This record gives sequence, C-alpha cells and structure tokens, in this order.
Amino acid sequence: MADKPAKLIVRNAEVRDIPGIMEVSERVYGRGMGYARSELFGQINRFPDGQFVAEYEGVIVGYCATFMISSDVALKPHTWNEITGTGFAARHDPEGDMLYGMDVMVHPDYRRLRIGERFYRVRRELCQWLELKGIVFGGRMPGYARHAKEYPNPKDYVAAVVDQKLKDPVINFQLRQGFKPIGVLRNYLLGDAQSKDCATHMLWENPLEQDKIKAKPSLGDTALPERVRIATVQFQMRKINSIDEFEQQIEYFTDIASDYKSDFVVFPELFTLQLLSLEHRPLGPVESIEKISEYTPRFIEFMEKLAVSYNINIIGGTHPSMMENGDILNISYVFLRDGSVHTQQKLHPTPSERMWWNIKGGKGALAIQTDCGPIGVMICYDSEFPELARHLVDQGALMLFVPFCTDERRGYLRVRYCCQARAVENQCYVALSGVVGNLPNVENMDIHYAESCILTPSDFPFARDGVAADTAPNTETIALADLSLSDLLTARQSGAVQNLKDRRFDLYSVNWKKRR
Repeated sequence: MADKPAKLIVRNAEVRDIPGIMEVSERVYGRGMGYARSELFGQINRFPDGQFVAEYEGVIVGYCATFMISSDVALKPHTWNEITGTGFAARHDPEGDMLYGMDVMVHPDYRRLRIGERFYRVRRELCQWLELKGIVFGGRMPGYARHAKEYPNPKDYVAAVVDQKLKDPVINFQLRQGFKPIGVLRNYLLGDAQSKDCATHMLWENPLEQDKIKAKPSLGDTALPERVRIATVQFQMRKINSIDEFEQQIEYFTDIASDYKSDFVVFPELFTLQLLSLEHRPLGPVESIEKISEYTPRFIEFMEKLAVSYNINIIGGTHPSMMENGDILNISYVFLRDGSVHTQQKLHPTPSERMWWNIKGGKGALAIQTDCGPIGVMICYDSEFPELARHLVDQGALMLFVPFCTDERRGYLRVRYCCQARAVENQCYVALSGVVGNLPNVENMDIHYAESCILTPSDFPFARDGVAADTAPNTETIALADLSLSDLLTARQSGAVQNLKDRRFDLYSVNWKKRR
C-alpha cells in the first residue's frame, strides 16, 4: 500500500510562504488590516527559527510569530506596537531570556483542526530548546466588552475567568495551555473593541530548573555566510559607437569582480543613459525616455545572463523606464546569480529629475532575499531620507546598495554623508556606486563627480574611519571589500552603542503604508 503524505504539518515559515500568510491574515483581521509583506520579511529574516506556518494539503492555513527578548522588557507594561517594533519583530534580542508570542492566527475555515494547540506546543518546544526562562505575550480578552460594566477594572474580569465565574474563549484556551495571567496590559492593541484595548499579560514558565537555564544566542539565519565580498564600480560615461561597446564595458567590470570571487557587484544610477550618446543629435526629455525604454528588454536579458554565467549578484544601477500608464520611473534592477530579477523604484526624484525628465516617485521598498542574506537598494537621493533605510533594515537587510549620479562635489557629499549616517544608525553596510565622465550631447548628463565607496558602522570590529573601501575621485575604477556579517550581528548585540536595540518604540516609530 502506498504511503500517504501528511495532510497537516507545522513547520518553520519561509519567505516563499509570505503570500499565503498574507492571505490568512487578511481573512483573520479583515481586508487591509493583515500583515504587510515587509513586516513578514522582517519577522522571518530576524528570527527564522521562531516563525511557524500550518500547512494543510499544501495550503497555508495558520501562522505563529515569536521573537526573543529580555524578561526585563517583556514583564514590564508595554503595547503590541512597542514590543514588536511595529510588527517587524524589530526588537528580537538574540541574547534575550524570554520567548515573546507575537501572534497566532488560524484561517477561519480550518479552526477545528486544533492548529492553535499545535502552535502553542511548538512554541514551548522552541523555548526549551533555546533554554529560555519562559514564554510571555499579551492575549486578547474578547469577552471583556460584554462585562465591562460589571467589571470596570479589567483585572477583576480576568480574575473572574480564572475563578471560573465567567468564560472567555481566548483566556480559557490559554489557561489550558499552561499559561497564567500576571497582569493586564492597557492600550495594548488599539482598536480591539471586544477587549476594550486591553490584553492579559500571560506567562508560561519553563519547567526546567531556572538556575540551570542559560539562553542560547540566536543571531538570526545560521545559513548566512561568515563574510561577503562586494565590488563597487565607478563607471565612466563616454560616447560610444554601438550598444555592444556599452555591454562590453559592463561585462569587463563584472568579469573582474567575478575573478576576485565577489558576491556582489554594484553599478551606478542612470549609467544606461550612455546609450543615448548613440544618437546623432541631442534628444529632448520625452524622446530620450522613449528611446532609452526601447533598450529595456535587451538590458534585462543581457544582465540576467551575466549574473548567472559569472556567478555573481549584480546591482544593475538604474534604468529610466516609461510605464504603461505613461509615468516615467527611475528603476534599479537587481540580477541574482540564481537567475531571478528584482526591481526597486526610486522613491524621491530630485528637483532636476522632475524638471528635465518628468520622473515620478515610485512606491514601495522591499528587502531582497539573496544567498548572502537580505539586502536593500536606495537610489541616490533616497539615501537622504532616513525612513527608507530604517524600513529596509526592519525587514532584515544587512547591506544597503546605493547607485548614485551626482554632478559636482557638494551633491556627492550629501549622498556620502547621509549614507555614512545610515550605516551608523542602522548598524549595516552601505555600498555606493557612482558615474564619472561626461556625455556632452545628452541632456542633463553633462558633468559628474563621484568617489564610490563601501561604508561600515563606526565601532571597533570595523574599519577605523567607517570606510571599508574607497576610490579616487572621478576615476574609472573598481573597489572591493570583505564584509563580516558575524561582526555586524555581534555589534548590533554588544557594540559600544546599539542603535537598533536602543530605539524608543514607546516614543516614536516609522509607519510605512501597507502595500500588497
């Protein structure tokens, strides 16, 4: 008799599960109220061991999110937004001694399969495997609104449920799972009318002898390489006579980066506008964009083949493109060595880009999963807005790539200084790639200034000046650097300063509008 595969399994969540998790969260919390893709990126990237899905006959039907945190924080009053870093699990502390239950949700059509019980069991197993003191969370109390007049103090309502004078479906379930209420969290989840914005502060203590517990640090995805090598290209703009000549320049630098066993090679912003020098006369803005858009299919196909054949991840600068609705966007294409292609739109066009090219601002910023960990792309002017870098790092990005195009030294220094700030405040690596040279017959691309570089946080494990690699001004060249991911993760936990850990989520946060 043939073996039958399991119908229902609970396993660790992976990035490929995100669309299914989003569908479940929309059914559970209502349209537009579920998790955003970026939030799920952050949860899975920060603590992959702690996120679980329930899969029934190949379909995602439930999700369970957790992270590690210090008991000093978890056992004090807090809100859901504050403790979870606004839904990104951004306060995951690899050296924490408690497991925090961020969420458990089950698709309404599958709630008789005891999926919730299975999630609570794997949480307890994870807590014991990590040798943590226990599990803590804020639990809903959906029966409270009906009894608020009788019990104006929510603590009295919880006590009545514990004493079996009342029934509350959520609290009763959690009591059966071995949790005990240690208090009430007021204003925990604003908008939870059934709970009157309150939550039971629940605790499960690990039955292992507490004095023998020593938390196992979990710095994130153990599949990350120890070191990553990055090459940044300072690309010279010059008149060319054929598209083949342009492609030869790109392949030349890709070949060099590959010979040095680089994992990434970065090209600059707007470097494809060199193709406009093939024209026999200067083109106006509309003509220029229409013409450069004609090269898009060939550019993507060529760069995709380069990434695969040279076994390297390529940050393909930026390429202006006209969308179907007529909008002109400045788009960075990222070509991974597995053959996949990703895009990041420039969100903040400069006044010059708006005036000369009628470039519009794009939407959205998602971290990109690579074989060297999650990365993010900020295009030139975007790096001067700290919210974007923080959003990408909240999703788990360890390295940020900045293709840029600046006309003179002041403009370049704005980008450079801001990128150095992004590296410090987000404790991440930032690689810049700029253009030099000139294109006299191409509108708004006449002069350029660049000193491409690879920047680090400013702390003891890194380069003295926070610069891993630099280039000479206005010279066509390539710079390479080895970047330690383990040093980065260690600095985030125990550096001289710990910017990510020390954020005051009780005072401020970056709220990114949700997009599917």
